[in-house]
Parts: sequence; C-alpha cells; structure tokens
Amino acid sequence: MFNKILVANRGEIALRVIRAAREMGIQSVAVHSTADSDAMHVRMADESVCIGPPSSAQSYLSIPSIIAACEITGAEAIHPGYGFLSENAGFVQVIEDHGLTFIGPTAEHIRVMGDKITAKETMRKLGVPCVPGSEGGVATLEEAKRLGEEIGYPVIIKATAGGGGKGMKVAASAAEMERAFQTARAEGKSNFGNDEVYIEKYLTTPRHIEIQVFGDGKGRAVHLGERDCSLQRRHQKVFEEAPGPAISEEERARIGKTCADAMADINYIGAGTIEFLYENGEFYFIEMNTRLQVEHPVTEGIFGVDLVREQIQVASGMPMSFQQEDLKINGHAIEVRINAEKLPNFRPCPGRITQYHAPGGLGVRMDSALYDGYSIPPYYDSLIGKLIVHGRNRPEALARLGRALGELIVDGVDTTVPLFHALLREEDIQTGNYNIHWLEHWLETNLGDG
Repeated sequence: MFNKILVANRGEIALRVIRAAREMGIQSVAVHSTADSDAMHVRMADESVCIGPPSSAQSYLSIPSIIAACEITGAEAIHPGYGFLSENAGFVQVIEDHGLTFIGPTAEHIRVMGDKITAKETMRKLGVPCVPGSEGGVATLEEAKRLGEEIGYPVIIKATAGGGGKGMKVAASAAEMERAFQTARAEGKSNFGNDEVYIEKYLTTPRHIEIQVFGDGKGRAVHLGERDCSLQRRHQKVFEEAPGPAISEEERARIGKTCADAMADINYIGAGTIEFLYENGEFYFIEMNTRLQVEHPVTEGIFGVDLVREQIQVASGMPMSFQQEDLKINGHAIEVRINAEKLPNFRPCPGRITQYHAPGGLGVRMDSALYDGYSIPPYYDSLIGKLIVHGRNRPEALARLGRALGELIVDGVDTTVPLFHALLREEDIQTGNYNIHWLEHWLETNLGDG
C-alpha cells in the first residue's frame, strides 16, 4: 500500500480523495494555485505545494509542476480526481516514466476511450450496443449528406475529440446538414484542436443512462448498476439518481453484465463509466469516461462502497474488496449539483461566502469545500457542492432531498438551489417521467433559458 499520495485537483473532489486516504492511513499532498491558498483541500491535506498562478494552464494543468511536487514531497502515487488531467494519456505516461503510480486506468485505455470513434469501434467489437452511425470520421459534406439519408434524419454530428456538449450539432433534415456539419467541425477545431467529426442517429426522447464499472487490471471486472443522468442543461448534468427509475432489474443485469465483461476482456483497471442513450428498451453506447464521475456518490449510496478507497487499493496492486455477487442495491440515492450561478441565466457568481451551513440527518451527505468566509475564485468551474440523499425508496429520497435543500445555507453568492426547489414541485420529477430534453424545455418555459 502507498505511504503518501498526491491529489492533482482542487475543491470537493480533492477533499473526497484526502478523506479516503486518511481513513486508509495514507498521507496526502494537496497541490494548489495561488488563488487556492486558503482552500479547504489545502487545509485538510497533510502537506501542500503551490504549483502556480490562478490560471489552470499554469497550475492544475501543469504536468511538470505536479511531478515536481511529487518529487519534493516523496509522494508515490497521483490521484487525478475528475476534470483537469484525469483523462490525459500523456500525463499518465509521464507519471509512469518517473516511477510513480497513476491511480486510474492505463494510458492506452484513456487514449482509446478518449477518441470517440476509436471508443465506439472498440466497444462494438466487445459486444456493447452502439448508436447507428458512421464507421469512422466523416471528411466531406457530400459523405455527411449520404450518411444522413442512409441513417435517417434527424442525425447528430459530433466532434471526435469533443466533450461537455461542445462540437455537437443536430441536423433535422438534409437542408440543415451543411450548417450543422461545418459548425461541428469549427467547434471541434477551436475547442480541441481537431476538426474531425462523425455522425450518429439522433434519438428523439432518450434517457441518459450510465453504467459504473470497476476492474482490477487482471481480467476481473464488475458493474455497480446504473445512474440516470437525464436531467441536463446544455449537455451538463445537474441531477443524477440511482437506480434509474425507468430501468428494470432484467435490463440492469443484461447491460451491466455486457459492460463488465467488456472491461474484463481489456483488463481495465480502476473506476470507469460507460454512458448510453436509452430509448424504447434499447441501450446505445455514446462514450466512456475513464475516471471517477462527479456523480459517483449516488452509486456509493446504494451499494455501500467507497469507490475512491477501491481505486487506491487496486492501484497499489491489491485485489478488489468485492465481487459481483456481493453487490446488492439498497434503496435509492439522488445527487443535485449546487453551482455558484445566478438564475435565470446561470451566470457564474464567484464571491465571498458570508455564511455556510451544510444539511444533515439520516441519509444526507454534502460534498463541498465551502466554509464561512471562503472566497470562491472566478477562475474555475462554478460547482461548489454536491448534495446527496439516500432513502429506502425513491419517494423517500425525494422527500429527504426537499428537506435537505431547505436546511442548506449558502449566503454571499447566488446558487442554483432555487432551481431544485422548483423541480421537486414538478409531477414529472416526482414520477421519474423525464428524458434528456425535459430540463431544457422546462427552463425555456419557466426561466426563459434557451
């Protein structure tokens, strides 16, 4: 087992890893920019190293600075959290070249799954169902139009290296293809330095279902059920729950086994999430995230496992602490993402926290790095906390979420808490009758956000 690990991240996820390490008797090293000198993850870690100015490019994305911090402190392994360098294959290679351990999958697995065309081809070969679409990149408008007719409109054009909703455009007809094709290519080039795109059938009312997988890197892998992440704004998740309210036990077992078998076949190590669109009883692979997800706590809630502890354990060479038959779903869990944003336009709202009180009680978990007097810097993501609730069933979890939201106090900045109070009053939310388009339609109608 490691004696000391470095956490290459900030905010609530850095705290999450530091807490797991402390429970395991492992020392932790926090890295931070000058803007984060007073951050909670810096205060909570056993050691801390300043690695640069506020700009992410010069601090949290600076590979030489992170490696230097390991050498200075004697850290043996690096946990990337999510975002930043968590899915950077080059970063993993540098870590290995310096005799350190990356707490996550191999560079090759990150590389394969990071390219959406290669990921789709790989998953298809592994028996994972995929959305009908192009076999690879689409180079010309003529080819795009031909595929549009062949697949059937509507279709979606996606940047191969895309993510976070960037480089994705829908063409509802042949007449819309040229503009959608050129725009997706341009966004891919400007955001990711790669203008290659591919085309898929656009499903009209799907749900976003993702399967949590975990492997030991030695040919054994399990699945930990699914999460429904269909409530999204501009392709960004805001509300996640497990198990999915629309998924049957038979469907869960079928798609879960397919995903676990695929991960076992490629000797995948650590945590990963295989994302699908789900419509009319069918699953269609869209991408794989080779890291811990923001919404991992809902899976931990219903299975009673610590995924971060498990990541550290298998990265050190130890076996997984559970097998598939050990994983039984207990109750229902929901997570809402609390952002420092001003409604109705969701404008980032950094500033000083004048009062903070986290909700508590049975089945309530608050993952946040906030404290009274903390100043939220303007340089990073606006996520300031995740409120997770667990109940014996979905109605109890929803009721608990409403109660916990009422207890949460974040004064000094605007937050998205009022959004969740409003959503909980909607019948479709109470019944679980929603898809990936539901929230944007609701926002446009109720908040004028389109």
